[in-house]
Amino acid sequence: MSEADNAPFTGANALIFGGAKGIGRAVAMEWARRGASLAVADIDEAAASETAKAITAAGGRAIAMKTDVSSEESIAAAAARTEADLGEIGIVMNNVGVVLNGHPLDIPMEEWQRVFDLNYFSIIRSNAVFLPKFLERGSGHIVCTASYAGLYPYAAGRMPYASSKAAIVSLCENLAIMTEPKGVRVSCLIPGPTVTGIADGMKNWTPDLPMYGPGKETVLITPEQLAATLADGMRDGRILVPAGDEAFEIVRRHAADPDAFVRAKIAEFASGDTGTPHVPEEMLKLMRERS
Repeated sequence: MSEADNAPFTGANALIFGGAKGIGRAVAMEWARRGASLAVADIDEAAASETAKAITAAGGRAIAMKTDVSSEESIAAAAARTEADLGEIGIVMNNVGVVLNGHPLDIPMEEWQRVFDLNYFSIIRSNAVFLPKFLERGSGHIVCTASYAGLYPYAAGRMPYASSKAAIVSLCENLAIMTEPKGVRVSCLIPGPTVTGIADGMKNWTPDLPMYGPGKETVLITPEQLAATLADGMRDGRILVPAGDEAFEIVRRHAADPDAFVRAKIAEFASGDTGTPHVPEEMLKLMRERS
């Protein structure tokens, strides 16, 4: 790996909320490989510790802590612990996310609020802690995790999730307009189909409701592939960092005629096509090995 690839990360201290598993763990490992010191914050303290140990075992520097992103006090405590143990924080990633499935009328109001509280308002709380510090010194990098579901319509059974992810995309774009001229960068990671455990234990509020996917033109990838894409995007100064090039091709089709796009999705789902992504043969092999 070249020095240019490591440039945004070498010597940087990074704090990842939701860094214990899945995408967060892969990003932590990738950033550490490129020279960053990591603070892994997660509600699952044991898993956070395992990720930090893996980074240390690979020759990196990492700490772990239990953090509840529904509490601004807990977020502030994570920031203070990171600064005390590692030093000034240069990168903060807001990666906490929850998902559910169901018809909108079957999903209780408390669940809509819970999804937004963890997926979206956790970023608002994080910004309240970090933005003043970053703006005061004129540097820093805010990274947030959205989803293809926030770019174009398909997640009809996961409306709270999709709506929260669309809000994150908008937040990041507008935040970049305001903060990048002041030295504070923003990157929005936009995963497509990725092998993670986010759906483990997911509640389906409507029996037999399919999990509508982003379409067969999308490709299932690993968290490690996604983490490398994010790191490269940050290196290149990108604001929106999609998992693959197909994301913006789909967005262009949607933008060209939104009504036609939505009606095509209605027809696809009515025909029994639930939008399952393409799974490459090597991915099937990897999934069998991991199971």
